[in-house]
Amino acid sequence: MKTEKEKMIAGEMYNPMDRGLVEDRKQTRLLLKAFNDTAEDQLSERGRIQKTLLPNASKDLYLQPPFYCDYGFNMKVGKRVFFNFNCVVLDVAPVSIGSRTMFGPNVQIYTATHPLDHKERSSGVEYAKSIVIGEDVWIGGSAVICPGVTIGDRSVIGAGSVVTKDIPEDVFAASNPCKVIRVLKEN
Repeated sequence: MKTEKEKMIAGEMYNPMDRGLVEDRKQTRLLLKAFNDTAEDQLSERGRIQKTLLPNASKDLYLQPPFYCDYGFNMKVGKRVFFNFNCVVLDVAPVSIGSRTMFGPNVQIYTATHPLDHKERSSGVEYAKSIVIGEDVWIGGSAVICPGVTIGDRSVIGAGSVVTKDIPEDVFAASNPCKVIRVLKEN
């Protein structure tokens, strides 16, 4: 029989009030509080906390506080990734971020979702869908990445966009809902 954590990571319905998951989120919140409270000249302390908070991230990940996530362990982050101020990653399901990807301020990445049926939703169960963001991607400020989305390598997402469907590689996409505006060409 699967644990609630195993069901959560697998994208199955699970109980978020499971004692183990509540404890995991509490520990993450404590690490986030410590990280977000560091001063600009406390880079070694930030690095130490960041390594514990995001064990599957490259050492050269840069998080500009404040930063928020649900668990941290569900994020796989490539080299030289940059998160600007006030980004949120609800990493209930796995989130994979390719190398050299940049996030503007206030970007929101949501794997968590809820049943559409009100009776099922009111029971308290939820589920999540993994998100994959390729390499060399730029996500503009205040964009929202919805559950289950894949964004292809080298694509750019315009500020304020709401990404509800997959975006191919090498495109500029924007709007609500986000759609491809044009193909990007290499110089």
